Formats: sequence, C-alpha cells, structure tokens
Amino acid sequence: MNQWLRRPVRRIAVILAVVGGLAACDVNAVPRQDEAVKAAWSQVLNQYQRRADLIPNLVETVKGYAAHERGTFDAVVRARGAAVTAATPDARARAEGQLSDALRQLFALAESYPELKASQNFQSLQDSLAEIEDSIQNSRRYYNAVVRDLNTTVDTFPSNFIASSFRFEKRGYFELDRPEDRQAPRVSFGS
Repeated sequence: MNQWLRRPVRRIAVILAVVGGLAACDVNAVPRQDEAVKAAWSQVLNQYQRRADLIPNLVETVKGYAAHERGTFDAVVRARGAAVTAATPDARARAEGQLSDALRQLFALAESYPELKASQNFQSLQDSLAEIEDSIQNSRRYYNAVVRDLNTTVDTFPSNFIASSFRFEKRGYFELDRPEDRQAPRVSFGS
C-alpha cells in the first residue's frame, strides 16, 4: 500500500477522485442557489412594482385635497420614476430610500387635511400601501437569505470549484444605507 501511494500519478489520481467526488455532491447546488437568488430578486421587484403602481392613485387622491402642494407631488413622481428604472440592488436601494422619503413628505402633507384622512379612497390606499410595505420587507429579507446561502456556497469547499469553473459569483445584499430608509413610510393616521 505504501508503494502505491508513493507513486505520484496514483497519488494525484486519488486526490482528484476525492475532490471530484466531493464536487459531484454539490454540482447542482450552486446553479440551484443562483436561480433562487434570481427568483428572490424578481419577487423584490414585483413588490416594488406593486408600490409604484399604487403611488399615482395616492398622489391623485391627495392632489384632490391639496392641489397647491405641487412640489411634494413632483418629488414623489420623480422618486417613483428613479426607483422603477434602477437596475441593480444597490441602485434600487438608494432609489427606494428616496421614494420612501418622498412618501413620508406626502403623508406628512396629508396630516394637514382632516377631510383627506377621512376619505374612504385614501383609507383604502393607505391599507394597500401598508400591506405592500410589509411584503417588500419580507421579500428583501428572503432575498438577502438566499444571497447569503449562495455566497456561502461560492466560498466553501468543494462547491467553490464548481462556482469558479462555471463563473458563478457572489451577489450583493440588498442593503439600506441610512437608518431612516429602514423604516417603512408611516401610513396610519390615528388621532
């Protein structure tokens, strides 16, 4: 047996067989996790699109009561446009933070109009936005979890051989830079 292991060709063959066997166990793990990241990101985008679709109705409803507040409405519309067109998780996080700021300003404006707060249409939009904000938070949390799993797989042995062979790379987390971006826009109008 000692003589067998001393031969370099056999030693290399044994090492390659062991590494190959270990890698074969994970050959589908990296692509599966990469697809999970893509699906999770798609879900984040879907939730943001739901919010973006709700914003024009919200702006129009508030405009009906506070038509002279043009600057606030324009800020919301610009921020919505930037968020919808952002392509990467980092750009989307920045744009969504700006949109959240603009929505906070819109809701602060709405506080000044008691008849708006009592409007059934506005209440319905508020409820929808609150539901969407919860869904966004859950989607971002899930996205970050699958990114963590993929990044761990890309970094660990033996799956790192598969990842580098097929050019799978680590992904960035969806992170919000400012503490105020971590808060959902306030959508309740209690007394």
